[in-house]
Amino acid sequence: MFSNSNFDPIAGSRIYNEYLEHYILADELGIDGIMLNEHHNAPFCMQARTNIFASILAAVTKQAKIVILGNPLPLSDNPVQLSEELSMIDMISKGRLVSGFVRGGGQEQLANGVNPAFNRERFEEAHDLIVKTWTTPGPFRWEGTHYQHRVVNPWAVPMQKPHPRIWIPGVISRETIIWAAAARLPVYRLEYTGRTHEPDLEDVRCGGGRGRDQGGARLSRAAEADPRGGDRGEGDRERAPVHVDAGRVTGLAHPVWSTPAGYYSPENRRGFVEFATGRSTSPRARPDLEGQLKEMMIIAGTPKQVIEKLRVLLQETRPGILAFWGNDGTVSNEDAKTCIRLLGTEVFPAVREMAKEFDLKSPFETNQPVSAAYANGAAMQRAAAE
Repeated sequence: MFSNSNFDPIAGSRIYNEYLEHYILADELGIDGIMLNEHHNAPFCMQARTNIFASILAAVTKQAKIVILGNPLPLSDNPVQLSEELSMIDMISKGRLVSGFVRGGGQEQLANGVNPAFNRERFEEAHDLIVKTWTTPGPFRWEGTHYQHRVVNPWAVPMQKPHPRIWIPGVISRETIIWAAAARLPVYRLEYTGRTHEPDLEDVRCGGGRGRDQGGARLSRAAEADPRGGDRGEGDRERAPVHVDAGRVTGLAHPVWSTPAGYYSPENRRGFVEFATGRSTSPRARPDLEGQLKEMMIIAGTPKQVIEKLRVLLQETRPGILAFWGNDGTVSNEDAKTCIRLLGTEVFPAVREMAKEFDLKSPFETNQPVSAAYANGAAMQRAAAE
């Protein structure tokens, strides 16, 4: 409910182009992938359509994976058309698309006039329709609960076979983790995770394996390398507060808008209701800066300091996917580019060496199945997106 009269399109144009600089720089430095996401009615994210920026990057970058995290499926009235857009991105990028699908935040449902009570149903049905569109020759008919298509026969299909990798980003929904485990899709945590044990990822079993064994993943919030160099111990406290500031901005939504009735399970919604009435802390509450640094929710400092902490994080959490925020909050454009440059030239090479030492494999180095349909039998020969 924060009026868009406060938005300045001239500043917006500058920011869009600065982010494009960051993405191109990351690609030039050989960084493995670059991430895009989408939000609506939200001052903390200006990507109203993640596929637009992904299309630009498909043409102007050469090697980095284009990781969309992700398209909010319940907002789509035509998943077949969405499948065509993603297929175009995959072909233009020559097979570099990672297609993440999300339920979208609560405010997304209200911003797009979608009934939040049908969010999960629409998400799961749209996912199934898109995957079938990518993998089953048309024409065929689809008569679902929320989507009906008399003729499904798009001419644009993905370059990667059987289809691009699908990652499922999430924050606190246990139900999404259970669904992803059943589908053998990796869960990518879009939250500060740090070193703390997370039962949702560790203990959910489905189909004989744990979620992490099936490609489940964690997110490392931020590696903010000190642009001034050196090994000063104060780097954490000088460079990290901007990420905490950004966290405060992204947490501004009132529970009425962020968790509309029907969007969450009753268990999840109860936690937000108790928070809204002052009976408990927010389900998304975080420690103060000192606590976040201690738990490695935020990693900040010189490249040497960052590498030392990442070594601990890699050993203790053994992630399948590790992602970094190169900038956030009030980080300036020049500082952001310096951080990305230090990550690409100093931090990431060290991370790759540690991954070899700890026998940690990238999702693109293994033959992980892209979905449950390709998990067994002869289909395993084509399990990974080629």
